[in-house]
Amino acid sequence: MTLYEDLQWRGLIKDVSTPKLQEILDNQKITFYWGTDPSADSLHLGHYSSLVTAKRLSNYGHHPILLIGGSTGLIGDPRPTAEREIISKEAVMKNAEGIKEQVDKIFKGKAKIVNNYDWTKNVTLLDFLRDIGKYINVNYMLDKDIIKRRLETGITYAEFSYTLLQGFDFLKLFEQENCVLQAEGSDQWGNITTGIELIKKITGKEAYGFTMPLILDKNGKKFGKSEGNALWLDINKTSAYELYQYLVNTDDELVIDYLKVFTFLTKEEIENINKEQKEHPESRIAQKELAKQIITDIHGENEYLHAKEVSECLFTGKVSNLTDQEIETVFKGVPTFSYKNIPLIELLVENKITSSKREAREFLAAHAITINGEVIEEENYLLPDKKYNIIRRGKKKYFLITKDL
Repeated sequence: MTLYEDLQWRGLIKDVSTPKLQEILDNQKITFYWGTDPSADSLHLGHYSSLVTAKRLSNYGHHPILLIGGSTGLIGDPRPTAEREIISKEAVMKNAEGIKEQVDKIFKGKAKIVNNYDWTKNVTLLDFLRDIGKYINVNYMLDKDIIKRRLETGITYAEFSYTLLQGFDFLKLFEQENCVLQAEGSDQWGNITTGIELIKKITGKEAYGFTMPLILDKNGKKFGKSEGNALWLDINKTSAYELYQYLVNTDDELVIDYLKVFTFLTKEEIENINKEQKEHPESRIAQKELAKQIITDIHGENEYLHAKEVSECLFTGKVSNLTDQEIETVFKGVPTFSYKNIPLIELLVENKITSSKREAREFLAAHAITINGEVIEEENYLLPDKKYNIIRRGKKKYFLITKDL
């Protein structure tokens, strides 16, 4: 299977600037770029889908450039509904450094990383208007989908000019790095074509672009912080365990598509997983393989194995094996109550873990209450005097009892 056929099979090509792209990707070795603005100090899983595509092109011999938008991040790409919040220059530059480290780690130092602030910081407004603005017609800009959608509610001149800035990036990389291709998510198509147009008018040469469909979650929303469902690549913001839990709970109807997009498994490997998944859906083999591939690529095998081990401890109820730090990660967000040295039956009712003493006794008699993984039947049982105690009611309902030591 050729690279282009592989990209098509994985559903990674939405828009293309020219039919020649297939021949170029399959028979030449070119320099291409993907970019992102540093609007946060970490990339998220939505970005990762594009990074994987960039790595895929790199594995076929193409040369990747990863652009961090230090200058464009100061303006903000127009959103469909409202203007982005302006971020301070200090925050943007700090975010850029964090993202650079993440990208460098994912690509194992094999990708060239650039910051567009380096070639825009000394360009004056007059220079930009003369050298760039004169080549792009306002009617051409108004025809961009994202700008059209904002005209009714209003769009600032800064946002309106964003497509020129990104086009300028493509021109600079074309001139300085012989970069002839830009690959982005489908929401960047208008900006890609602006760059192609600039290159054609200023140099008389041809550049290319293609977009990838935006990856959506089970609710039809894209992965991203603006949607409030960000899964960060920074392990301190989203732990490997949290990422593991999200991925192993991927809907069956989405998981095969995710394997195509997010992993480097071959067509044959994915088809075999799909076959086994259909025959034994309870095994969740596809979801587990998805978690393994993504976490290992982002954080390494040790973090994947640790996340898997912690998950298995939780599934089997062997929570006594967890460290305090693991408990804080695993049980973040579960109902949490303060420790009291009172009989268990009173603690269950007082914290509304059960609705009444009668219900509490029924759970205890049915062996449906565990403390730190141990079944407890005694209603006058006292919790151990320690920082964390974990109560499980039934098979899945957890509660955390904390004590300041």
